[in-house]
Amino acid sequence: MKSISRRALSLYALILLFLAGSALLYFNLVTNANDWAMNRANKHLYSNGALSTAGDILDADGNVLVSTKDGKRVYSSSKNLRMALLHTLGDTSGYIANGIQTVFKDELTGYTLLDGVYNLKRYGKGNDITLTLNSKVCETAYKALGERKGTVGVMNYKTGEIICIASTPTFDINDKPNDIDTDTTGKYEGIYINRFFSGVYTPGSTFKVLTAICAIENIPDIYDRTFECKGKVSVGEGYVICSGTHGKIGFEKALNKSCNCAFAKIAEELGAEKLMATAERIGFNQNMADISGKIHCAKSRIDLTQSSALDIGWAGIGQYTTLINPCHMLTVMAAIANGGTAPTPYLINTITSPKGKTVFAAKQSVIGEYFTPDVAEKTDEMLRSNVKNQYGDGFFPQMNFCGKTGTAEVSNDKNIKPNALFVGYSQLEEMPFAVIVVVEDTTTSITSAVPIASKVMKTVKSEYVNK
Repeated sequence: MKSISRRALSLYALILLFLAGSALLYFNLVTNANDWAMNRANKHLYSNGALSTAGDILDADGNVLVSTKDGKRVYSSSKNLRMALLHTLGDTSGYIANGIQTVFKDELTGYTLLDGVYNLKRYGKGNDITLTLNSKVCETAYKALGERKGTVGVMNYKTGEIICIASTPTFDINDKPNDIDTDTTGKYEGIYINRFFSGVYTPGSTFKVLTAICAIENIPDIYDRTFECKGKVSVGEGYVICSGTHGKIGFEKALNKSCNCAFAKIAEELGAEKLMATAERIGFNQNMADISGKIHCAKSRIDLTQSSALDIGWAGIGQYTTLINPCHMLTVMAAIANGGTAPTPYLINTITSPKGKTVFAAKQSVIGEYFTPDVAEKTDEMLRSNVKNQYGDGFFPQMNFCGKTGTAEVSNDKNIKPNALFVGYSQLEEMPFAVIVVVEDTTTSITSAVPIASKVMKTVKSEYVNK
């Protein structure tokens, strides 16, 4: 009897070991199957470590941007378009971390946990991905940036569709320079980075939009105030310098003229707690939801917890330690244009199987209400005044444009030029698009960032309004 009991216990132990081993095997299969299937040694997918077999990538109009032919990825015949879309499409070796061909390689190859890459072998291609991008707008943005480093982004502020991304420096995927990894001149600095998604920048005077919003929310008589600008103003134990001498100036005119003296004093009155509360409510110090579920955006940051009154003054004009991500800042402009509600940005429109079945279709959603409709309307009026009374409607003819420039000092070294920024949008119902432009190491925003925005938005108008 004891012998039978011992045998039974041994059998139970073996069964438990078998079950434990099966569970471990299943766990490893679930957690590592993707890595095993997508390993660069898999000759069904890769050739010499580069992705060679996958579905097509198309723009919003159905133009093929990338496809597979004879076991090789083939790009657009237009060199300018290849240069413009390098960072969005990505490379086949994975150097560009946020590129579609890296982030969405499972979808492009048709990989699933159940079938692996069976469909790729069966049909000779994976799934096709259709983007929200407009190729003509992207190409315009790239050509407008030229040899300068920076980024341009355009988004439909009603739907969240990203119709334009350009990031420079760039290169032709069909003719990659041999000296990228050995260059010491700095011309290729950050060449693998999509600055629209992964960059962070000192906002300069574009941050005055947020300071203005905070003032509208917290200073009841802000429109009745006047501020004295003599070229500099005392804040705390120091001074904030202005780019001009504006004399006595009201709130709206202060934003028009981008008066540092006025906005430094407004920020000092608001204080760190209120400025941070407004900024954090609209997404600062938080991770944005990944674009189309997979593309990560850098975090916009603000920290005034240990700041002095002078620090707060400089923060109020965008010249402290605050940093903005271009994609996130575009959602802020979109919220102003959209009555306070920020749409969720997205880049993937549809994913289609080799048999033509739609396996994914984007659904529009919102991040949430950044501010009330009343605050959005008042800010909208001030941004419209900026373009109408300061920059000139000639940059954006018949677009009812709103916007704000920013020239951001990035170093105390006078030999290092500032960055120029512009954020804005059209009020036209038939043209619901917001734009952000960042140009690094340049002069002023009105001579660099605004003309780029002008060229891009004229192309947007021709593509979406004048057709």
